[in-house]
Amino acid sequence: MNLDGLPYAVAPMELADVPTVSQVEQIVFTLPWSATAFDYELRHNRASEYVVLRYLPWLERPGVGRVVKHGLGKLLKRPGGDPSLLGYGGFWLASYEAHICTLAVRPEWRGRGLGELLLVSLVERALERGSTVATLEVRASNSTALNLYRKYRFRQVATRKHYYSDNGEDAVIMTSSSLVSAEYQDHLAALEDLLRHRLLAATQEP
Repeated sequence: MNLDGLPYAVAPMELADVPTVSQVEQIVFTLPWSATAFDYELRHNRASEYVVLRYLPWLERPGVGRVVKHGLGKLLKRPGGDPSLLGYGGFWLASYEAHICTLAVRPEWRGRGLGELLLVSLVERALERGSTVATLEVRASNSTALNLYRKYRFRQVATRKHYYSDNGEDAVIMTSSSLVSAEYQDHLAALEDLLRHRLLAATQEP
C-alpha cells in the first residue's frame, strides 16, 4: 500500500524490535507471547513473516533512531519501550496458505485504521510469498476485529469451543476469499484507497 505523505511506515520486524513488541504484547493480550517466542520466530522460522508499524515523527526524535538501529538505550526500559512502534503483525506460511498469527496496535492508537493498515500489509506480503488464501482465529467476543476481517472478505468456517485458556472463550476460525482472484484484487485496491483517505484525515498523535 502506498504510504507516501503519511506519517507511518510498515517494515519487517527486527530483533531490536522484540523488547518493545513484547511490552506491547503484554499490554494488549491476556495470553501474550513471550519475548523468547518472538526472538525464535525471527531467528529460526523461515516460514513466517512479521512486520512493525511505526509513527515516523517519533522515529525522528533524538535518541529514538539510535534505539531502533542498535536495540540499546534507556528508551527500551520505559513502559511501552520504543514509542514510535505502534503495532505489529505476522503470519505463518503453509503451502499456499498464510495463517495470520498475531496483529496488535497500542490501545491509545486504536480507532485510526492502523489495525487495518497492518492487515493490508500482511495480505500484501502473503501474496508476495505466493499465498492464495489467508486464515486466522479470533475471539468470538472481539466484534471490532470480526467486522474488520469480514470487510476484507474473511468468512467464518468453524468455531473452536473453549479455545482460549484464560476464560474458556470460543475462537472463530476465518478464511479469506481467494487472494489472487481478480475480484478480490479489485476489492483490496478499493479498500486501500478508502483506508489511505482515512489515515490522511487522522495523522496527529493521540
